[in-house]
Amino acid sequence: MQIRAGFEIAYDCPQPTPMLLTLSVHPSRLPDVIGPHGIGFDRPVDATDYRDGFGNIVTRILAPPGRLTMAAEFLVQDPGTPDAVAPEAMQHAVQDLPDEALVFLLGSRYCDTDRLSDTAWSLFGGTPPGWARVQAICDYVHDRIAFGYEFADPTRTASGAHAERRGVCRDFAHLAVALCRCMNIPARYCTGYLGDIGVPPVDYPMDFSAWFEAYLGGRWYTFDARHNTPRIGRILVARGRDATDVAITTSFGPCILAGFRVITDEVPPPPAQDWPASPHDDASALADGPASLAQSLSDDRGQPHG
Repeated sequence: MQIRAGFEIAYDCPQPTPMLLTLSVHPSRLPDVIGPHGIGFDRPVDATDYRDGFGNIVTRILAPPGRLTMAAEFLVQDPGTPDAVAPEAMQHAVQDLPDEALVFLLGSRYCDTDRLSDTAWSLFGGTPPGWARVQAICDYVHDRIAFGYEFADPTRTASGAHAERRGVCRDFAHLAVALCRCMNIPARYCTGYLGDIGVPPVDYPMDFSAWFEAYLGGRWYTFDARHNTPRIGRILVARGRDATDVAITTSFGPCILAGFRVITDEVPPPPAQDWPASPHDDASALADGPASLAQSLSDDRGQPHG
């Protein structure tokens, strides 16, 4: 199966503004990208990439004064299989965890474990360790928080989401991550694309999505407290301790979000033909495809929605 994904984001900057962009597909999914992949700009901009401490691709730019639009659109080959489910996956003792997993046991900016530790142990101390415990945390978070874009708050922490009982996908992920860490289960925050593939479409504008991964049975498994069911077609962009590490844009100066659109759609398979297409037909389709994708992305700019 192929997935068409991309974005168009615009900022108004009153002065030259350094920015970090975490908008490239994660290196682990780059082999699945079909054709060129990169961030384009509607004005001349010097852009350089580097790998951050979590292995994500980050792009550095100096945004010029005025409006700057950045965009990308690409195809990803996906196996079309849902998230793995492994009820037998065990929880490791802290002393047996690999060194690289230990940082994901610690509190962070939005995952304030110090405020949730007593709550976590009172709720989940009696659950079976391992997969069942993480699933119990997902069930709890899914039932406790009401989802709505009108509930978005960039300063809300995990304990804040627990108290307010509302939020967006990042709040579901932050609370589940924090509760896992309180129970000595390494958990890391993830962001990327997740379209309505294999599920009934919802009446929300498309956005980047947040989920998390927990370290069980010697590997990282995907969990999603908001949807709380295995999903198809996740395209990972970045991982980190929380949303601070994987913000899609970080600006070092004043700027205003002026446009925001994300696309994530399954590409329908080509219709069956009773006769082979001519070489001219194939060449025409190949020439028209990328142009039509770019045109549709640039012609329908969405508005920011939290």
